[in-house]
Amino acid sequence: MRELTYIQAVREAIQQEMRADDKVFVVGQDIRGGVYPHTKDLVEEFGPDRIVDTPIAETGMFGTAFGAALEGYRPIVDFMFGSCAFVNFNESSTMAGQQYFMHGAKSPLPLVMTAAVGLGKRIGNDHAMFIHSTFARQPGIKVAMASTPYDAKGMFAAAIRDNNPVMIPWHTGVMQKRGHVPEEQYYIPLGVADVKREGSDVTVLANSEQLYNALDVAEKLDGRISVEVIDPRSFVPFDLECVLKSVAKTNRLIIIDEDWESCGMASTISARVVEHGFDLLDAPIKRLCLPNIPIPGGYMEDYVRPTKESIEQAIFDICQGTPILEACA
Repeated sequence: MRELTYIQAVREAIQQEMRADDKVFVVGQDIRGGVYPHTKDLVEEFGPDRIVDTPIAETGMFGTAFGAALEGYRPIVDFMFGSCAFVNFNESSTMAGQQYFMHGAKSPLPLVMTAAVGLGKRIGNDHAMFIHSTFARQPGIKVAMASTPYDAKGMFAAAIRDNNPVMIPWHTGVMQKRGHVPEEQYYIPLGVADVKREGSDVTVLANSEQLYNALDVAEKLDGRISVEVIDPRSFVPFDLECVLKSVAKTNRLIIIDEDWESCGMASTISARVVEHGFDLLDAPIKRLCLPNIPIPGGYMEDYVRPTKESIEQAIFDICQGTPILEACA
């Protein structure tokens, strides 16, 4: 069984889609040199006309992609770091998201936006901040984030094939995770969550590096508390049906998100679950997010992000006073 790292899987998805369709190209900063390996050496195969290295000019690179997408190309805009997408936020959010709608569904905009995000590498607020919640609030933009190498290849390929703008960032903490990745092209539909571990006592919804933390905690508690772990994979569209089905079984929900607590996806998901599945809940939903402060640099990151310890404590807290917890006391 062939294994690749996460970042190798992303690279293979881009490479295979570029081989299959000469309308696919990449535009971004330092993508020929391969600061991150998902574009490393692609210029050797596809040339500088399809691996378009730009200056530090986010508005220019996105404008190039936007215009090309209107002409039938399928560009991939690499912002390097997620926060850099905010430099041209009007274009990448409002204009991109509303293009299809404002033109009566007659003018598709098939472009992909990607960037590195996530805590753990000590790179500070500007480079570590998550952006999925911000883009998820912009109508017309699909937002996804793969957690495993297998999902990364299939979801990036699906994003490139989509006729809508897709924001699909990736977490630096998972880029060296290894897993099974088939050699052939395949596609994972955006908007479909995945149950990564089945359980019966509590549902934990987690993505990217926090997914791995949740799975580790679930394994540690195995035999005492049965934890179901779901990876949403996509935030727009969001697979609410999968979450409600799980909560109907466990009656408890913990949402882990490395975005800020205020106005983040954890808040939105919580509201939707309460609106559509209030009677399923035996306890208030718990959210593990970042406090509403800028992400500190250096070791201080560890004091603001969700950890395995805080996930385990949240599971104990939500089961407090129940036969589940009494049985494992």
